Amino acid sequence: MKARMLRNFSTVTEFVFLGLTDLRELELLCFLVFLAVYVVTVVGNSGMVVLILATARLHTPMYFFLCHLSLVDLCFSSNVTPKMLEVFLSDRKTISYPACLAQCYFFIALVHVEMYLLAVMAFDRYMAIGRPLLYGSKMSRHMCTALVLWPYVYGGLTGLMETMWTYSLAFCGPNEINHFYCADPSLIKLACSDTSKKEMSMFVVAGCNLSFSLFIILLSYLYIFRAILRIHSTAGRRKAFSTCVSHMTAVTIFYVTLFVMYLRPPSEESVEQGKTVAVFYTTVIPMLNPMIYSLTNKEVKEALVNQLSRKKIFS
Repeated sequence: MKARMLRNFSTVTEFVFLGLTDLRELELLCFLVFLAVYVVTVVGNSGMVVLILATARLHTPMYFFLCHLSLVDLCFSSNVTPKMLEVFLSDRKTISYPACLAQCYFFIALVHVEMYLLAVMAFDRYMAIGRPLLYGSKMSRHMCTALVLWPYVYGGLTGLMETMWTYSLAFCGPNEINHFYCADPSLIKLACSDTSKKEMSMFVVAGCNLSFSLFIILLSYLYIFRAILRIHSTAGRRKAFSTCVSHMTAVTIFYVTLFVMYLRPPSEESVEQGKTVAVFYTTVIPMLNPMIYSLTNKEVKEALVNQLSRKKIFS
């Protein structure tokens, strides 16, 4: 009740981003660098989606999930990077209160969608390697659709819940966000009402979901490695393991970054360190994922070469 009363008297209608730097020369350099990164991200993830949809041999559960991972990475980067690029060039580095909440919502929702998509992809690899005879029947189109749908639903609901907790906070000033996008730790420091429930919710939700999704992945790989060790031929073991390399690389980068970002109390030091990590997480990782899969996956490379060769023939 107190939080609601304070919310009604909140005087903040917009927030000001402090961004990554206040030096104009560096802002222009950052703009060019992150614009290039964003273009590569859009081209890479869009290209991966189109390649999978256009190549019949990639119409399998593994690439069905990869297609959705690329789509989520594209949306995730687009939620943060365009506004960040605008801030680099603008003298008035502001975002409205509703737009800030919307950015918070999509950030939290898409993070949870991606972590559980990675868990689903680990389960898919377990079924393909550990239960090859049942793979075709168990990983049917209906099952794959259900497995990819629940991360979206869960992520959307989690993002809504966390955003409503943020909405319940009162912001009376100052309104300067020590970040380049609307992030919960930075917003919490600006609230003039009790933030204990929001902080508790943030740590519980982040901790539980990170731990549970990572548990699914580690358990899946435990059974995957057991299955690989039972394969008698070296070539067979190498082929089975090669189908997991891309996913393991993406998982390692994703979870290490998330643990660094969120499992710390919101202090001045953690916010400053978090900005550096967040640059990598929000701009570089969405760009890296399609590169990881295209460079380390033989089928994707062959499909890309075939598509390029076909276009050259018809041009």
